Amino acid sequence: MIKGFQNFILRGNVIDLAVGVVMGAAFGSVVTAFTKAFLDPLVKMITGGDVAGQLVLRQASPGVEAITMDYGSFITSLINFLLTALVIYLFVVQPMNRLMERFKREEKPAVAEPSNEEKLLAEIRDAIKTRSL
Repeated sequence: MIKGFQNFILRGNVIDLAVGVVMGAAFGSVVTAFTKAFLDPLVKMITGGDVAGQLVLRQASPGVEAITMDYGSFITSLINFLLTALVIYLFVVQPMNRLMERFKREEKPAVAEPSNEEKLLAEIRDAIKTRSL
């Protein structure tokens, strides 16, 4: 059981997965920093105000608190997700697909079975060779 676990851990897939998770987390923090530094101010500028796109709903009856919907934060998170997905696609998925195509073993075409005509011609050729001897 321990030997099987050791083989599982050292197989390579687990190590690749661990590296991918660590790199993904590091990349996520870079995209988050980019979003906060550049996209948040842009969304605030477009939607106006100090707070990035908030919609405040107030009810007419007294004593009910206002509801704040932070749609600017949602827009920023959506852009953050799309940027992350785009970069992962461009720098991970496409190169891996190219690598897989390059190292993919070329499948040898199946050897075609000779047709009946070819078999008959081969028999005739062989019969002519044996008669001429």
